[in-house]
Amino acid sequence: MSDTAGRHVLCRSDSNEERTVTDGGRRPAVLSIDVELFDQTPAYRLASGTADRDDVGLAGLDFFRETLSERGASSTCFVVSSLVDRCPDAVESLADAGFEIASHTHSHRLLSALDAGERREELATSKERLESLTGAAVEGFRAPAFDITDDHFDLLSATGYRYDSSIVASRAIPGWYGGEYDLDRPAPATAVDPDAPADVAEIPASVMPGLRLPLTGTWLRFFGVRYTVLGMELLARRGITPVLYVHPWELSDLPDVEGVPKRVYVRTGDWMRRAVEYILDQPFDFVTARSIVDAADDGTRRQARADGGREG
Repeated sequence: MSDTAGRHVLCRSDSNEERTVTDGGRRPAVLSIDVELFDQTPAYRLASGTADRDDVGLAGLDFFRETLSERGASSTCFVVSSLVDRCPDAVESLADAGFEIASHTHSHRLLSALDAGERREELATSKERLESLTGAAVEGFRAPAFDITDDHFDLLSATGYRYDSSIVASRAIPGWYGGEYDLDRPAPATAVDPDAPADVAEIPASVMPGLRLPLTGTWLRFFGVRYTVLGMELLARRGITPVLYVHPWELSDLPDVEGVPKRVYVRTGDWMRRAVEYILDQPFDFVTARSIVDAADDGTRRQARADGGREG
């Protein structure tokens, strides 16, 4: 069931633990996709070799769209907006399928490698190009490689974004990310940065409870799909909506490129396609990131009204 067909409500179990469910009774989850092609990844850009074609990832995007649609599931697609020029039909097909279109910057460059003006341009241009193509508001953003800077939330607010999904509250992973944050569910951006604008929310990508390693991305391929599904179950029992992500190039049969690290090729292609199907067949309602932010906002407003009533 897509989020356009159902609502999310907050309820309390017998243990008084707050849980989120859809009006169909199933627990929500987000399986988002970071829409970038293989030649836009940092691993490819740093490689000495090149691929013999520039469309590696489009087949994976088709698979993702068709597989979700067959199951009545929805998704948020964080799109690198330069693809509007390269393959506008592919981006438009995601919007036509009813998926939320959000931003993954314009060029997929690491934000920390840019100056403030360039970062702002990446955010503003991406939003404008995607909205121009789809005719729908772009409210969400995810940074390439979850790489953000101190002015991140200020720039998001200034360029008109409503929520961010660039935080992974994992343990520190040398050479990757992690160790900076402790956030496992949607919250105002002030939960990440006390000086962040009040009009921006954060919806973090999920980590395994206890272990605190990411549930998806490379970690899904390293640890296997049952690792991811176990993490989803553990989070849902805690009343936390799992937020997962994959890439279309992971779902594709990758060409051998000199200099691309071997880890990039681990369990891509057919294995990853079967893993996505397995995840989607779990007893969750796969919805958009925006719908989870909406539900969190509604819960905050209800709590504020309840607190006001008690004070009165």
